[in-house]
Amino acid sequence: MLMTANKRRFKAEIDGHTYTIIGTASDRHMQTVTRMMNEQVAQLKKLAPDLSDTEIATLLAFNAISDQVDKQAELLKMQTDDADK
Repeated sequence: MLMTANKRRFKAEIDGHTYTIIGTASDRHMQTVTRMMNEQVAQLKKLAPDLSDTEIATLLAFNAISDQVDKQAELLKMQTDDADK
């Protein structure tokens, strides 16, 4: 069974839309993520003003998953290097 005791609600305004995010991260973490998302949305809108909101969201998600893959590869390399010592 999932533990929900530590989950909290956070209201994030992203590109003029309000979202309620439920998670365990701190308010500071959520504020940082919200700020970074708004910065990236603004940057994409400036660089490619013809993109739809859906296309912008897709590009942001793609970039986030790409960063996650890079971090996982980095972690795996560190774990492998440590095991070889």
